[in-house]
Order: sequence, then C-alpha cells, then structure tokens
Amino acid sequence: MSLPYPSDNPALRRRYERTLRFLRASLPPPARLLDLGAPNPLARVMQAAGYTVQNTHGDLDEHPEIVCGVDVEAVTAFEILEHLVGPLNVLRAIRAPRLFATVPLRLWFARAYRNPSDPWDRHFHEFEDWQFDWLLEKAGWRIVRREKWTSPGGGFGIRPVLRRFVPRYYAVEAVRNS
Repeated sequence: MSLPYPSDNPALRRRYERTLRFLRASLPPPARLLDLGAPNPLARVMQAAGYTVQNTHGDLDEHPEIVCGVDVEAVTAFEILEHLVGPLNVLRAIRAPRLFATVPLRLWFARAYRNPSDPWDRHFHEFEDWQFDWLLEKAGWRIVRREKWTSPGGGFGIRPVLRRFVPRYYAVEAVRNS
C-alpha cells in the first residue's frame, strides 16, 4: 500500500514515517483516533494506514472541552501541543485511555519557531523532555514509552550538521493514571 507521504520534503516524510511507526508499535490499525487539530497531511497518512481519524475543530486554548466525549481508543497530538498557550487544560480534558504525542525539543542553537504571516503557525512552547514529562504527569498521564529522533535536512553550515546528531522530536505514549 502506498501511503500519501509528502514527496517534496524528505525531512517531513521521515518525520511522518517515524511517527506512524511509533503509533503502530502499540496501537496497530484499525483503531479509532481523535487527532488534535485541524485535518492535516499526517492525519491523511494515518487514515491511509487503516486508522479511523477524527480531527478537532476550533481553538483548543479557548475550548479544551472539544476533546471530551469522543469515543476513541486513543488521542494523537502530533506536533500541536507546542502551539497551545495552555496545553495542560487540553491534556486534562482528554477522556481517552491512551495518548500518543510528539513535540519539538528545545534546541540551544535555534530560536523557537514562528511564522510571521500565520498566527496559528507559531510555537508557544518548545520543550525539554523533562518539561513535557512533567506536563503529562500534572495532567494525569503516565508515560509508558518514549523515543527521540533527529531531523536531518539539507544545507551547509553548523546547524544542518547539528541537526543530524541532536534530537529534535520527542514522542511519548501515555496512559491515564487510575
């Protein structure tokens, strides 16, 4: 089966492949997922892989209750929590028994991401792994699995070299504390 990976961006393709592999390792398709955020290319990849994916609509900071009352086996939060001012509220509101999330790690050699022309395409948070672990713990989640991976890209210079060795993404699988 050919999945709809982005063909024009090798770094994005690698990130999607890695994320899907992380999800499949514990929750193979078919499974019902609530994917936080608007419909997106990674949600389409998960659907093509056999998952039933429902996305949220609306401002999660203003209305964290959007995630309540959805009957799914897991919630996915791939590259979205860093955009929220208050991710704790959303994480507490989730009623699903499992959570799969990825966040960008804070890099000492790069500033936080900000798209000046799109107010939704900005990072309010870029986490260190311990900070994200603590956030999940405060929200009532227990991490059962974690991975980190790099984001090598093209180009010349010290940053492209560092991106080959310094982890950029942090993935966790968590379950609700009893």
